[in-house]
Amino acid sequence: MNKRQKDVLVNSIIVTTVTIITVIAIMNFKDWVNRSEATRAMGHIGRIVVEYRRQKGIVPPESHIAKIKQTLEGYARLGELKYRARWIDFESTPDEILAYTRKNYNSFFFSNGYIVLRLDGRVEWMDVDDFEELLATQQSPMEANIQ
Repeated sequence: MNKRQKDVLVNSIIVTTVTIITVIAIMNFKDWVNRSEATRAMGHIGRIVVEYRRQKGIVPPESHIAKIKQTLEGYARLGELKYRARWIDFESTPDEILAYTRKNYNSFFFSNGYIVLRLDGRVEWMDVDDFEELLATQQSPMEANIQ
């Protein structure tokens, strides 16, 4: 192999490596943006729920959330939102899960999990196992059978 062939081979390897790294970075950035936008939209819902609860003393019905969620920036990235208002009662604690959505990522940096809205308005990311364990402790047998 002469010097020119070696240079072409080295340059091809460098370009291929940089391209692969760039593609992986873009895919992970896309997942980061999707997760951020979904978390932000869930946070907006949380603020609306807290304000509604402050004014009326109860959580808003699912129909109210359905109307307002489509107007939120990043709503499309939420995916299928599960809203548990009908299972919330006066004995519910602020840590009770009010709403959640599952997010699946094919990423090196992000694992699959749930964006969770608590009754007190907090929004957090939870791994699948942690979420499912917590939800199982908060669900009534009737709710678990419905879902």
